[in-house]
Amino acid sequence: MLSLHQNELNVQEIFNGWYINNNHKNYGAFISFVGIVRSENDIEALSFDIYESILQKWFNDWKQKLEKENVLVCMAHSIGDVKINESSFCCAILSKQRKQALKYIDLFVEDFKANAPIWKYDVINSKRIYAKSRSHQIDGSGILA
Repeated sequence: MLSLHQNELNVQEIFNGWYINNNHKNYGAFISFVGIVRSENDIEALSFDIYESILQKWFNDWKQKLEKENVLVCMAHSIGDVKINESSFCCAILSKQRKQALKYIDLFVEDFKANAPIWKYDVINSKRIYAKSRSHQIDGSGILA
């Protein structure tokens, strides 16, 4: 399950939905991660652009990989501006056992940071400034070349 939201995420609502929709499916673990915009370098917010079709393919590849092991991945991300102390990204891994969920939450978040087609901007003095120093080149892309 992948969902995109304008501006900050309502983490409680998103996690409650994932839990309610899946708690009857005999998963023994629900491991989650929430990314929160923190105050640093004079930013007022972060802003995000997403290449949705490539993100959907990236997510579907993860979903198919994990389904083979009876593991479910859920993810939500913001489009647009997200203020300090608000969430822009959350995900969860549901699996039969805790160790499997702990393993995949780390792998998923690390791969997300390196390969998801999401462009991050710092908002400083109401201006969007591309956060190139905190970005990664996506395989096959020349955006940071």
